[in-house]
Amino acid sequence: MLPHFPHIEDRSYATVVTTVEISMYPFVDNFRGLIKEFIGKLHEYSELQVNTGPTSTVLIGDYDQVMTCLTEMMRWSFQHHGQSVFVTKILPGYTPT
Repeated sequence: MLPHFPHIEDRSYATVVTTVEISMYPFVDNFRGLIKEFIGKLHEYSELQVNTGPTSTVLIGDYDQVMTCLTEMMRWSFQHHGQSVFVTKILPGYTPT
């Protein structure tokens, strides 16, 4: 069952492909290792497409799955490594070609 979003008139839009660009900036000296570990764990989400670039990583998939991934991964990062800054761009309804 889909969650209730009072501002969505057409319920067919509740499930939509979403693209997220994310960059991680840990507050530690060994930031490269933490970023590589974070990206490696993103790849464990087999239902998502993960494309890594030199300055950011792009996640593509179902909106709910992408948001769950972001929530779980930011929680995991904080619990294991402390504070980090995450910069994201979220574009629902867009699949890059």
